[in-house]
Amino acid sequence: MRRSSPATDDAGSASIEFLTAGILLLVPIVYLVVLVATVQSAALATEGAARQAARVFVQAPSVEAGEEGAARALELALADHGVSAETRVTITCTPAPADCLARRSWVTVRIDARVPLPLVPPLLDVRAPLAVPLEASATQQVSRFGGRP
Repeated sequence: MRRSSPATDDAGSASIEFLTAGILLLVPIVYLVVLVATVQSAALATEGAARQAARVFVQAPSVEAGEEGAARALELALADHGVSAETRVTITCTPAPADCLARRSWVTVRIDARVPLPLVPPLLDVRAPLAVPLEASATQQVSRFGGRP
């Protein structure tokens, strides 16, 4: 009968190996879920913001009021989804870019956003991008009964 010494005894090591492997696999999976949820929330927010900004713009009495309303719609949509992102709004008009609120003209609002990665400090100096770029656009037509004649 051979006795095992305490140094070669494997009793209890399976649970330690399971916990170690489990934690090493669980942490990246949880981070991936948080990352996907953050990006999806930001994508929904920018899409909704573009749609609402276009609607607000075409119903505004002036271009300045429309731009202010579009900025408020963007701010509100991002706040509703709890998204803090760098954004840029571009408003284009067709067929006459000089007269955005002419009857039956088309207004396109494009929003470019950069959503920071969750749980990554901004001071981290790595070569990988620390934000996910998103874009959304929406087009609305100025009513034939509204706008300028």
